[in-house]
Amino acid sequence: MTGEVGRSSIRSDGAAKTTGKAIFGTDVILPGMLHARLLRSTVPAGRIISLDLSKVVEFPGVHGVLTAADTPNQRSGLVLMDAPLFASEFVRFEGEPIAAVVADTRAIANQALALASLEIEEIHSVGSVEEAIAPNAPLVHPDWESFATPPGLEWPRSGNIVAETSSDPEGVDEAFAGATTVVEDQFETGRQYQAYMEPRMAVAEFDGQRFTIHVAHQFPYNVRDRVAAAIGVNPSEIRVVGHHIGGGFGAKLDTGLEPYAALLARRFGRPVRLANDRSEDLLTCQCRDNAVIKIRTAIGKNGELLARDVDVLMDSGASATDIPFLTSIPMHVFGSLYRIGPVRIRTRAVYTNTAPTGAFRGVNGTHLYFALERHMDHIANRLNIDRLEYRRSNLQPDGCKLPTGQVLNDAGILSEAFDAVEQLAPWNGLGQGPNRGVGIAACMWLTNPMPGSATLKLNSDGTLGVLTAATENGSGAIATGVRQIAAEEFGLPAEKVIVTMPDTDAAAFDAGSQGSRTTHIVGRAIREAAIEVRAQILDTAADMLEAAPEDLELANEMVSVSGSPSKQVSLAEVAATAQANSGPISGTGSYTTPMPPINPTCASGLLFPAFPTPTYHVHVAEVEIDPATGIVRVLRYLVAQEVGKAINPQAVRGQIQGGVAQGLGYALWETLQIDAGRYSQRTLEAYGLPLATDTPEVEIALLEHPDPAGPYGAKGVAEPPIIPVAAAIGNAVEHAIGKSVNTIPITAEHVLEALSNS
Repeated sequence: MTGEVGRSSIRSDGAAKTTGKAIFGTDVILPGMLHARLLRSTVPAGRIISLDLSKVVEFPGVHGVLTAADTPNQRSGLVLMDAPLFASEFVRFEGEPIAAVVADTRAIANQALALASLEIEEIHSVGSVEEAIAPNAPLVHPDWESFATPPGLEWPRSGNIVAETSSDPEGVDEAFAGATTVVEDQFETGRQYQAYMEPRMAVAEFDGQRFTIHVAHQFPYNVRDRVAAAIGVNPSEIRVVGHHIGGGFGAKLDTGLEPYAALLARRFGRPVRLANDRSEDLLTCQCRDNAVIKIRTAIGKNGELLARDVDVLMDSGASATDIPFLTSIPMHVFGSLYRIGPVRIRTRAVYTNTAPTGAFRGVNGTHLYFALERHMDHIANRLNIDRLEYRRSNLQPDGCKLPTGQVLNDAGILSEAFDAVEQLAPWNGLGQGPNRGVGIAACMWLTNPMPGSATLKLNSDGTLGVLTAATENGSGAIATGVRQIAAEEFGLPAEKVIVTMPDTDAAAFDAGSQGSRTTHIVGRAIREAAIEVRAQILDTAADMLEAAPEDLELANEMVSVSGSPSKQVSLAEVAATAQANSGPISGTGSYTTPMPPINPTCASGLLFPAFPTPTYHVHVAEVEIDPATGIVRVLRYLVAQEVGKAINPQAVRGQIQGGVAQGLGYALWETLQIDAGRYSQRTLEAYGLPLATDTPEVEIALLEHPDPAGPYGAKGVAEPPIIPVAAAIGNAVEHAIGKSVNTIPITAEHVLEALSNS
């Protein structure tokens, strides 16, 4: 072994990215490549009266156009088949594609597109979740009953309700009837745009039989399967080649432009590039969903939490994307951290005439924990108990059960996380002074399961090749974590491990860079593959050294005989010998997390049934409010994060710093206001991303509790740092001003409004 695990090794992609040599998806240029642009709806809801593209087609340099009439008459979707490629009769959100133009250059395509004659009769749009469920609300999809679901997968849905998950355990009403105190809140949270540097893109080519699609994507196999379904071909007819990703944060898990590029490449016989400009990317990206959350808790005479009733409304936008799964998440949140009686939960995701929402780092955990932890502050304040003390006195013990029936055997780690932030900065010493406040928030989060695989091959120069369809989306999961795990297995320095770019023709299935799963899942697959590869190495070396395989040691790029270090051969010599005599040394491994047992009758519509490989976290924020402007300044930020095992401590700390920065943007500045179905913010400047000067250096305590199933004990890292941020900030703001702001983002205007109501 080399001690690679636990060392802050340099990223494998660091030099290429810092010198500008890395080829991102947007950099891909193929010989003879054409450029396409999409004609998009300018209204959120309407009937297409006429579409005349004759002047577009006649424009010099234009090769042709594509509309719904030229494409398969079918809908597709991640889980519910509700999204057409092109709108034909009706448009259902601003930015919905209506036609595509292909030209010699992007500039020509833009000029030609301006000549399109499109008339849309605008109709009343469903612009909010409250409108969607109102009596006699217009249906975003009048034909919703015709939408197909995957075989064997059904859930409650009707009209504008895309999906519903609900539980109604016994004893809730009785607990409220006997409660000494009832605390009730409503929270409203806005959308958040992933704001990656590289807008969505795709380059496709067609050789007469198969498609090759070049992407900067977090889930290449999903691109393959989703494009195949959308354009009506077999998945094996599509090859997806991955390139460096200029940011994703979940937005590049589902397809976007890829099906259009593929159809256009087939239609016009040349490679086609399609890329969003920033404004259309912002307007059409599957951003984090907005929500309205109502929560009330029954409390006994000694402050015990007797029962809880939760109602969640989530905005799916104009199509379902992954939201039918996300309606299950409240079942894992609202009874997770603190001892409580029965919890009744109803979650509805609804259609609106807005851009479809989708995955974003931490998905809806950000606003669910905002509601839970803000509500816990309100309970503690109502009972006149210190907010930290109240949380600690109600923490769940090891062996507690979630409302789903899942047992949390290690829930006590959360108490250790509270201890860790106290050691970083004593609670009673923060938030002191005029206009200052301190907030605390905790969370429990999963490490996403789903299958992953890796193939290892020992090269004749002694390097180790790693072939996987998993992607490096910037987190370092591949560039550090997976690479260091592979190096550790064979006594190599990380620099001798070469990880290839993903290619669905070459690498077996991987479920994508999502939910902090890559290091945990692919790292475990590497350890499985290493068993096979190590056996081949030792068998070959045994013949070379005239020793038994069980007497050999593998370390420092050498195979040696135990007790006789002078008798050794290099891994390069072993690889070359095997290649010449018995064949190259290689092996493949795969892994998927076993799902913990649950009670399947706990709720209807439970598509996301469990939270496997949970981790535990506590955040503390100290803020200062300017009472004249309402501006919130973050003075300090503390994080205690449980990581299983930090494969690369520096990379882990980087993910925590980045997650907190992104969470601060969500909590305080980033705004996508919806007015009658249309976004009010249409540029990054208007959207309001945080600056470096807005973000303090995060003070971090890493807690290591190795997971027996994880590679060297590793669990998920990258998602949890964003989840409790808004809650911690919201609690700190209320502590500073003595008034509650129950919205996200907590803008200066909201703060001033709260102050004016004092």
